[in-house]
Amino acid sequence: MLSHVSVGTNAFEPAFGFYEALFAELGHKLRFCDREKPWAAWQQQAGGRPLFILSAPFDGEAASAGNGQMIALLAGDRASVDRCHSTALARGGRCEGPPGLRLHYHPNYYGAYFRDPDGNKLCVCCHEAE
Repeated sequence: MLSHVSVGTNAFEPAFGFYEALFAELGHKLRFCDREKPWAAWQQQAGGRPLFILSAPFDGEAASAGNGQMIALLAGDRASVDRCHSTALARGGRCEGPPGLRLHYHPNYYGAYFRDPDGNKLCVCCHEAE
């Protein structure tokens, strides 16, 4: 369904460190990084798509986070959700909802919500029973 997801940044190096740590926790690999553009992308270990792209906006304007927009990343288990949330906060992220069950979605939905250093809202979630 998705080819890629892209988020903008105003400070590439801190944002790159944030996502590098987050995707390492989720087991995804760096596909490319060009600090001169600047942009970078991650993908699943098996390769292919979708890609998650981090970049300065192509139009040269400042990056800004959208209200109501969120990217949800899938974790294999609840412990990984917990670790991702901790990693995000340690790398300059801001908590938008601590790890926990969200029964209003479904009985096994376990998620954590946070914003990256540029204010983009992210979720890491697991849909599996523990």
